[in-house]
Parts: sequence; C-alpha cells; structure tokens
Amino acid sequence: MSDKPLRAALTAAVLLLPLSMARADDSVAMSPSQAAASEGEAYRDDRSTPEALITSLYNAVNRKEYLRAWSYFSDTDDRPEFESFARGYETTASVRLLLGETDSEGAAGSIYTQVPVAIEATADDGSVAVFTGCYLTRLVQPANQATPPFRPLQIENAKLARSQEAFADADPSCTGVFP
Repeated sequence: MSDKPLRAALTAAVLLLPLSMARADDSVAMSPSQAAASEGEAYRDDRSTPEALITSLYNAVNRKEYLRAWSYFSDTDDRPEFESFARGYETTASVRLLLGETDSEGAAGSIYTQVPVAIEATADDGSVAVFTGCYLTRLVQPANQATPPFRPLQIENAKLARSQEAFADADPSCTGVFP
C-alpha cells in the first residue's frame, strides 16, 4: 500500500471533500431542512460487504449522522478529527452514490477491496458537484482476531476527485488509484 504521508493526504482529502460546500462558521448543528432530510431515509448500518459499507457511509451522511459516517474509517493517526469531518458536510443536503465493480485481494490475513464510486453531492443552496474515485476497504480475517477490540470491515483509504461529468455519465473506477 502507499506510504503514510500520501495515505494521510488522500484520506484527509476524501474525508473533507464536501468542505468546499461548507460555511465558514464552526457550527455542526442541523438546520430544520437537514433534520427533515435525515428523517426521510431509512437507517442502514451494514458492514457485511465492502459495497454495503460504502452505502452505509453515505446513508449516514444523508441522515446527518456524521459520527457514524466517521466511524467507518480505520482509527489511524491520519484520520481527521471528528469536528473537521462533520463541518465538511454541514451544508450538504444530500448525496447520491453509484458503485462500480469491486476488486478484492488477500494479503497477510486481511482482505483488501477497491470500491469504485461516483458521488453526486447536492448542497443546501441547490448546487451540485460530482466526484469519482475509489475507496479501499480492509477486513482483518475475523478468525485471526483473538483479542479485543474486534475490528470490523473498515475504510482504510480513499481518493476522490471532482468530475466534470454529469452524475449519469460518471465512470466509477479504481484503475491506477491504489497499488
């Protein structure tokens, strides 16, 4: 996998991706419209497959449950502080997700899966941004985990970039993203 400084930069970039839509203040409180939107989508917290994990991540974002969304990322030194992560989404009204075909491989007792995505983020003001890229998930073989804490399927790394394509035309791909 990539070296730590590169990994930190990529993880911070994807975790703070919607920051360009954020307000300048430090508030992470929900507006009435955000609270209403979060009630419209059924709760989904599923780590059974890499695809389900990424779908759960964006379910949490759509429901404004930022702590839950943040918790899907591996607890590493390069994970941003929760407050920064939450502020990055504070003006995001909704997110739509398109998943591409995943690719998995085993290494040293873990299964790594690349999950290609296209994301359409709609801000509170109605502006729309499309992003494409890749999430890298890791599952440490459950049978190999004998001491607490148990580590479920987690997002190990991510790289997303703004796309000029419309969401309907976006091409989720992980080609060349992670070695």
